[in-house]
Amino acid sequence: MLKLERNDQTNQETVLIVVLDGVGSAKFSADQGNAIRAAKIPNLNYLWNEEPTIEILAHGVAVGMPSDDDMGNSEVGHNVLGCGRIYDQGAKLVSKSIETGEMFAGDTWNKLIQNCITNKSTLHFLGLFSDGNVHAHIDHLQKMIEMATEAKVAKIRIHILLDGRDVPEKSALDYLIPFEEFLTKIRNQNVDIEIASGGGRMTITMDRYEADWSMVERGWKTHVLGEGRIFPNAKQAIETLRTEDPGVIDQYLPAFVVGANGKPNGTVEDHDSVIFFNFRGDRAIEISRAFTDKEFNFFDRERFPAIEFAGMMQYDGDLFVPPQYLVTPPAIERTMGQYFAEMKIPQYAISETQKYGHVTYFWNGNKSGFFDKDFETFLEIKSDNIPFDQAPRMKCEEITDTLIKALESGKFKFYRVNYPNGDMVGHTGNMKATIASLEALDEQIARLKETCDRLGIVMLVTADHGNADEMYQLDKKGNPIVDTSGKPTPKTSHTLNPVNLTLYDPKKRYKLDPNLNKKFGMPGLANIAATIMNLMGYNAPEDYRPSLLAKK
Repeated sequence: MLKLERNDQTNQETVLIVVLDGVGSAKFSADQGNAIRAAKIPNLNYLWNEEPTIEILAHGVAVGMPSDDDMGNSEVGHNVLGCGRIYDQGAKLVSKSIETGEMFAGDTWNKLIQNCITNKSTLHFLGLFSDGNVHAHIDHLQKMIEMATEAKVAKIRIHILLDGRDVPEKSALDYLIPFEEFLTKIRNQNVDIEIASGGGRMTITMDRYEADWSMVERGWKTHVLGEGRIFPNAKQAIETLRTEDPGVIDQYLPAFVVGANGKPNGTVEDHDSVIFFNFRGDRAIEISRAFTDKEFNFFDRERFPAIEFAGMMQYDGDLFVPPQYLVTPPAIERTMGQYFAEMKIPQYAISETQKYGHVTYFWNGNKSGFFDKDFETFLEIKSDNIPFDQAPRMKCEEITDTLIKALESGKFKFYRVNYPNGDMVGHTGNMKATIASLEALDEQIARLKETCDRLGIVMLVTADHGNADEMYQLDKKGNPIVDTSGKPTPKTSHTLNPVNLTLYDPKKRYKLDPNLNKKFGMPGLANIAATIMNLMGYNAPEDYRPSLLAKK
């Protein structure tokens, strides 16, 4: 049984941690396009300027990514927040597996390749088509194609999900054109290889948390059944769809099928092999279930081909989704949630659908369900199924209403909440809507602060990564890059900026000391778990990153 030792630095406080998803530190970005600076947020500004606040890292190697040029994301961010340590994460794990050749020596890879050779069938690759390195990387795709070609696979089809979210919003052709040149070289090796289908990542296939299964259904019809509008090639599809709707960005482009004479060139058939090459789990689980679940009732698949399917990773280790995968995910053990559950310390987690899995599954080390249901309460507020910039408040008021009732109940010692607004609205590239979302968040912070004052609860306020702090693409001088009409080009991806960590103690007893992390350099998200444990009256495990709570 896991157990923490008591310390004498605190009074066993009740602690609330508030994760403002996508709200990076505004001081590291230029004024132009900085929604945080543009927003009227007096309550957040008070916390950041008047209460103990330090900047902490939320990207790069500090959250397990390959380099400091790699942005953080909500999944790795919440992994680190929940476990207090840094594990090699998706992109780094996959890159290492490819570089060492471990992936291609593995049983799963060879099983899928041999299936195609034996049955003279098609190898399909499906996934996010960019180098954003948050869900997938195009370099991984190209290396797998090269290795499949070396293994003498004769027919390959690629199904591309356009990004425009973790990369510039209209960058699809920047990836497609050189990729087509790469495919030409592969064809010269007598391989029948083509792009078969595609569409925007927020239109088809990549739903998460069962928010909109119709997205997955549209993807199934596009990739598997070959149903939809047919174009002679992907380039013409993208150019045509952009011409028809000049305002649409890549992530929302409609689905398309590639073929000739009205026939698709790459449906998924019996005896084929399919690799879903995203490494991040949240938006990979549902499409994986559509390919692998025999008992399935989320939509009518019309046809369920008998294939060999593998994910880049296993996206849910408890539910074994999918059963076959190419790279083993990090085994995150002894998370903060597990310690508290085994010590029978009641804890409470809440968010709306879009980030519910982050305060539960990812926080608990990629574990579904509960460590001990008697001491864990998880609340999901259902997200609306509408574009986030059309309702930038999202469900922040309902989340706060429910959370305050839980705080007032006194039943729990540790509370965690994620407000998705800064990230989900920020991803739309809509500056005005993102400002509105931040102002809505500020209202909730005022309500939580008042509740903490009244109940004597210590509140930590932080973020899992930046987003709303940079809403425009900027040049090296910090000026917005403008389009042909003179308008700033929206930035829809995360940022490389640090995030704030604020300690709000109504009784003014505790402070933060960033120098306590000297051994590891600038503090990061990994330091927060030990900080929470210290506030609650416990010493953190020795291998956790050190607490940032100043010693008395």
